[in-house]
Amino acid sequence: MNNEKELDKNISNILIVDDVPANLKVLGDILRNKGYKVRLVPNGKLALIVAENEKPDLILLDIMMPEMNGYEVCHFLKQNENLKDVPVIFISALNETDDIVQALNIGGVDYISKPFKAEEVIARVATHLTIFKQKQELVQLNNLKNKFFSIIAHDLKSPFNGILGVIQMLNSNFSDFDESEIKEMLYVLQSSSQNVYNLLEGLLDWSQTQTGRMEYESVEVDIHKKTNEIFELLKPNADKKELSLSNNIEKEVISFVDERAVATVLRNLVSNAIKFTKNGGSINVSADVKENEIEISVSDSGIGMSEEVKNNLFKLDVHHTTIGTNHEIGTGIGLILCKELIEHHNGNIWAESELGKGSKFIFTLPKNEAK
Repeated sequence: MNNEKELDKNISNILIVDDVPANLKVLGDILRNKGYKVRLVPNGKLALIVAENEKPDLILLDIMMPEMNGYEVCHFLKQNENLKDVPVIFISALNETDDIVQALNIGGVDYISKPFKAEEVIARVATHLTIFKQKQELVQLNNLKNKFFSIIAHDLKSPFNGILGVIQMLNSNFSDFDESEIKEMLYVLQSSSQNVYNLLEGLLDWSQTQTGRMEYESVEVDIHKKTNEIFELLKPNADKKELSLSNNIEKEVISFVDERAVATVLRNLVSNAIKFTKNGGSINVSADVKENEIEISVSDSGIGMSEEVKNNLFKLDVHHTTIGTNHEIGTGIGLILCKELIEHHNGNIWAESELGKGSKFIFTLPKNEAK
């Protein structure tokens, strides 16, 4: 069912408005034969209702219609916040220059004169659908860019405020603090600096995936061995919270992947597990070797997540920062990077969690060399 919905989303939805049934049938048949979803409407008022109920990707609009002509329909479309960006191609027997100019001035993107040729209709529809989709993608990319910079500003500001605040206290009143207090402040400085470094490292990797500059080299990677290396790297953080790290992956579980990418994913997931598990808890990494893939799980006995947080974990356009059990600052960029890296290897990543009952992050990797 989900695949059918995704397929339906990829089919362009065209609304045809004409009061002549023969014209509707001919245009509808032409475009259906090209694989488009077509809706036929006999008048302008109904066209506005139909378009509002299900936004079309493009509208073919006749001009000479009773009650409400095509110019009026286009005017109302362009006044509607939800529909104003939909491209309108006028298709009419009126072929004077003034008619064409008026159609374009009121918001039409093109004009086809009747009697029309099927090849011309197909070509112009395809061109304007391409332009429309490219504009939508540009808007989405621009919104993501703005959201991305907002995340960066927020997540950099917090640790830097901590660093600057501690430095200011030490600089102004150093002699007022005893040795234990100074050590505590130095720990705060170290922790905040590490947060900034982790964020910048994740940003660098993520930006490379977005610009196509990240180079991948697939080799045989021993997942058990790589997990041990990540545990060794993050052991100091786990020891501070007295957490147990368990590698339950059997030896010589091999995946043909980019070694750096797998290390980045494991490091992010284990690091998050440490961050959101209370003192004395446990973190386990395991693997289920299937016929053509390996399903790797990183589970913890931590604080868990609500359904809303879980559903937004891998979305750049939804920013949700959660404070760790020892007040560690986190950012969603690491999980977004994990998603990019796993999908590059044709794998999937998802989370299972319940508030107060821990979390499990699962991702898949190819078992054998990619074809």
